[in-house]
Amino acid sequence: MKKKALFIIPPDRYNEEELNIPKDILTKAGVEVTVSSTKKGEITGDGKVITKSTSIFNEEDMAKYDVIAVIGGSGTIDHLWNNKELIDYLKDAYNKKILITGICAGSCVIAQTGLLKGRKGTCYPVENMIDELKKADVTYLTDHVVKHDDIITSDGPMGAKDFGETLVGVLK
Repeated sequence: MKKKALFIIPPDRYNEEELNIPKDILTKAGVEVTVSSTKKGEITGDGKVITKSTSIFNEEDMAKYDVIAVIGGSGTIDHLWNNKELIDYLKDAYNKKILITGICAGSCVIAQTGLLKGRKGTCYPVENMIDELKKADVTYLTDHVVKHDDIITSDGPMGAKDFGETLVGVLK
């Protein structure tokens, strides 16, 4: 059976590298990647590259996915941090044994679920994001990728390739 990934991006100002590098790596490995957001249609990234969200994330049947990734970007802080619908969706997916992952500011959303409490994680190395991890009782590491069996976090564009490769390795 073909593996499937759901990549959730903010409705504007997603990070192009954090979306496209892992997406390309997964696609080349035969993983079907769906890009979703809080809205459907064209979404402009931080670098003005336009991508398309084909669905609204909470309308997606999470059971058909092997992994869910929350992608970073400046819009993630504004639109996805503390987003109750997203946090509940991620907790529900986690309880259904779906791999939960985040990159950059998306890692902070994962921390906000409480699922990383007392564990290690990473995010983009800036104070507001590191503080968000610490606030959720997550030990911040400077690694590009921090992998647990059930949750993976990544630091941002500099770790996007490692993030994609780690996801492929887990999905094999």
